[in-house]
Amino acid sequence: MQRVFLLLGIVLMSCHETKKEMNKENIQPPVAEKIEKKLTIHGDTRIDNYYWMNERENPKVLAWLHAENAYLDTVMAPEKELREKLFEEMKGRIKETDMSVPYLKNGYYYYSRFEKGKEYPIYCRKKGSLEADEQIILNVNELAAGHAYCQVAGLNISEDTKLLAYGIDTVSRRRYTIHVKNLETGEMFSDIIPETTGSSCWASDNKTLFYSRKDTVTLRPDRVMKHTLGISGEKEVYHEKDETFSLEVHKTKSGKYIVIHSGSTLSSESRILDASKPDGEFSVFQPRTKDLLYHIDHKGDKFYIVTNLDALNFRLMEAPLQQTGKQHWKEVIPHRSDVLLSGIELFKDFMVVEERKNGLTQIRVINDKTHQDKYLSFSEPAYDAYVGHNPEMDSKELRYHYTSMITPNSVYDYNMETGKQELKRQQEVLGGYDPKDYTTERLFATATDGTKIPISIVYKKTFHKNGKGPLLLYGYGSYGHSLDATFSSNRISLLDRGFAFAIAHIRGGQEMGRQWYEDGKMFKKKNTFTDFIDCATYLIKENYTNPGQLYAMGGSAGGLLMGAVVNMRPDLFHGVVAQVPFVDVVTTMLDESIPLTTGEFDEWGNPKNKDAYEYMKSYSPYDNVIAKAYPNMLVTTGLHDSQVQYWEPAKWVAKLRELKTDHNLLLLHTDMETGHGGASGRFSALKEIALEYSFLLKLAK
Repeated sequence: MQRVFLLLGIVLMSCHETKKEMNKENIQPPVAEKIEKKLTIHGDTRIDNYYWMNERENPKVLAWLHAENAYLDTVMAPEKELREKLFEEMKGRIKETDMSVPYLKNGYYYYSRFEKGKEYPIYCRKKGSLEADEQIILNVNELAAGHAYCQVAGLNISEDTKLLAYGIDTVSRRRYTIHVKNLETGEMFSDIIPETTGSSCWASDNKTLFYSRKDTVTLRPDRVMKHTLGISGEKEVYHEKDETFSLEVHKTKSGKYIVIHSGSTLSSESRILDASKPDGEFSVFQPRTKDLLYHIDHKGDKFYIVTNLDALNFRLMEAPLQQTGKQHWKEVIPHRSDVLLSGIELFKDFMVVEERKNGLTQIRVINDKTHQDKYLSFSEPAYDAYVGHNPEMDSKELRYHYTSMITPNSVYDYNMETGKQELKRQQEVLGGYDPKDYTTERLFATATDGTKIPISIVYKKTFHKNGKGPLLLYGYGSYGHSLDATFSSNRISLLDRGFAFAIAHIRGGQEMGRQWYEDGKMFKKKNTFTDFIDCATYLIKENYTNPGQLYAMGGSAGGLLMGAVVNMRPDLFHGVVAQVPFVDVVTTMLDESIPLTTGEFDEWGNPKNKDAYEYMKSYSPYDNVIAKAYPNMLVTTGLHDSQVQYWEPAKWVAKLRELKTDHNLLLLHTDMETGHGGASGRFSALKEIALEYSFLLKLAK
């Protein structure tokens, strides 16, 4: 403890003269030392005075992060009671003793459950019947003991149901170590496999395990390995040398094939192996081709391929088992300009297709015998529906999920033969939540170029559209990741305090089809930012709120969005929450040793190319901070973040502190124990949300 206080003194003494301006609480923030670093490329030089923060183990860096945390705690001290109340409120809506809906696989019913007061799930199964005795296969609470962070991933049971492989990360860098457990004896094998993605798959011999190993510096999954239980060492199966591609390995739903999928933003390639021949050689399914994406699954005597081959919005093809090249592909579902084919789920007698039309998800059931199809019906104006876990091929029951901004997460079983469906479970929201007290709408804002941008919004029925109410606008808009209108019990704490909550379905996602993504990346990236701004101005124009009550939030690439919009239109927002924001775009994309960089050249561009450099620099939030007024801002990060390194938001805050001309709040919170996803426990994560909500409510007083 003394060392921490000593370091705080050192860093504060090394800072420049503290700003004369005081914030609203009359408390002076820490001001970081400036050490000039010249970064030159393409004949252009950028000055980065806070480049020195890129040293995770540097005591001065750690001290500055602690100083920022201490400043935040001081500024937010008057809201301590509110934060605690919000935490207890959100925790109080969670059914502490709870259980998932069981699913059947290989004669066992599998499920997870939580116990009161426990942070982590307990994974269980019952043999043959739900009335059978419970077997605990993994208690994550026991694994988490003694760790500030614990994440378990990739639970994978062998075909003979006797072995469990799983990955565990106790640092929050997404570097998982795989362990194997004997489910008959409860004993752990001595076989331990570090530096993996956490996921794995068993060969049919129930002793050979395939998995992806990560590069220790870039964290790119670049090698598929196999290990045989009881035999020391491992064998490299495939090495992906192209640094823009990453690997993952899985089994087809049929269990007949092991698939190595190598993917980049714009192209992919699969290799297949008979799962009963783990010592055999993988064969290339279809060689990688520029701009060709495809994903495969298997049923009977065919492979099924979801691909963008001559199909912007993807189409479904089939191929014989022994002739898998694209010249042998036969069309099953054609390309449609107004429908995005998202994926398929195969059954013995049925095929289920996930689609998107007009920004909404759809589930289509096709009878393979009659060739008749049916779309499941969803009545709310904005919602999300998706196929759940359906491991059994020989089943007539489809497990799917449904939710909306007012409907809690619901799990259904739909009989694909009879059309009958059964609600198996709906998320129980404790404390008297009634969806009838709330309203959800779907709106459309008009972008600067005339494009209609969907907005999903929810508010309590007591909310008045008189332009005076507070509204939180959320956005992401990257990687083709679609934000759907889902339920959050935590959000009730804002809605019940008079907030409306809206999602801007901006370009860069895939809500309106593949073109929606294409129009929000690379040299069209600025559409993402202007779309969000246009959604904000629309909500103001339609009297949902006003600039003095409008708030914005986004995380990771959505944090980049926050950084860009506050540079472009700081006057539109009273407050902004930027979660683990990707804000130093140019410098990061020039450093190929940083995780994610090389695999994202097709998303952002490669700044080693002058045109990409210039475009990137024109919007990169960190490079475009200037002397002007900015909104109130809360910026969050994690010291061990592997996706967006902590120094990006840290440098951004330091530069904002130096240049901003306003007296608004600027707060940085660094979780010194976690990474990109925040706290791992189901209750610990609520403390982070309570901080964000208390910040917003403080401003909205």
